[in-house]
Amino acid sequence: MDHQPFGKSGVEVSRIGLGCYGMSGAYGTADDDESIATIHRAIELGVNLLDTSASYGQGHNHELIGRAIGDRRERVFIHSKSGSIKTADGHGTPIGSGTPERLQTICEQSLTSLQIDCLDVFCLSRVDPTVPIEDSVGAMARLVEDGKTRLIGLSEAAPDTLRRGAAVHPIASLQFEYSLWSRDPEFGHHEACKELDIALMAYAPLGYGFLSGSLDRPKALTMGDMRQKFPRFRPDNFDANRKRVARLEKLAKEKGATAAQIALAWILARGNEVFPIPGCKTRLHLEENVAALKINLEPADFIDLEQIFPIGVASGTRYPAQGMKGVDK
Repeated sequence: MDHQPFGKSGVEVSRIGLGCYGMSGAYGTADDDESIATIHRAIELGVNLLDTSASYGQGHNHELIGRAIGDRRERVFIHSKSGSIKTADGHGTPIGSGTPERLQTICEQSLTSLQIDCLDVFCLSRVDPTVPIEDSVGAMARLVEDGKTRLIGLSEAAPDTLRRGAAVHPIASLQFEYSLWSRDPEFGHHEACKELDIALMAYAPLGYGFLSGSLDRPKALTMGDMRQKFPRFRPDNFDANRKRVARLEKLAKEKGATAAQIALAWILARGNEVFPIPGCKTRLHLEENVAALKINLEPADFIDLEQIFPIGVASGTRYPAQGMKGVDK
């Protein structure tokens, strides 16, 4: 496993992390025993970057990870997000989610659920438009001073917001959706991370599984799968996106790899400061993802991938309209 400096934190983490969201029912049912076995296998393979959130499974994800790491605590680097407040209709909203009081409460709850004394990174899930970023970051800085988290991070923050936050306290990481079909970080976010020596955590690097080729029709999603709400998975967009993935699968076959591995290799090639955190809930998919580190893409491959997935080509927005309102601009 390749390990690289996580920004200017002084810590080295695995180039590929493990996103734990799916272990708490986000993409249909999950098996706790298999999820724990997957975390254990990840550690065996040298994967030490675990991504979670206080909101995943209403706390289930933290409790699961707490059970899994046990005496392995020193072998993992836990990046935990604050989560967003839920509205009456079940949607998350950044409004009110970034207050100093809430951030302190969520951090303390996270420590209890994870059964640990200190987080490695405590991350603001979404920028709260009602709270100056300086106040949110200032509150997280106090959590560092109190020994409740070693580092702090931001998620889905605009480049200028990132700079303003970093002026208050060092920011270890920026988490942002980044994949072949979601290229937003290339519009200033990645450059700001390099400028400030901040790790860029690429979440959903497989397009929530779409880029892996595992979904061949809209009805392939099971009941309760949150992806049913995503515009890119809806029938009116599905076919156009599926045709792109078919071309990705063809390229992968020519290289003796899977579509998922090519998509991850492309992200890894963005730079050593970029850390993809593909989500998975089985050892089989974990091992497939980690094997992407062995894929060598040639200049011609990058040209082909750019032709298949030029910026903005995905049919449908990243999130439903309500979710897009929470993206910091």
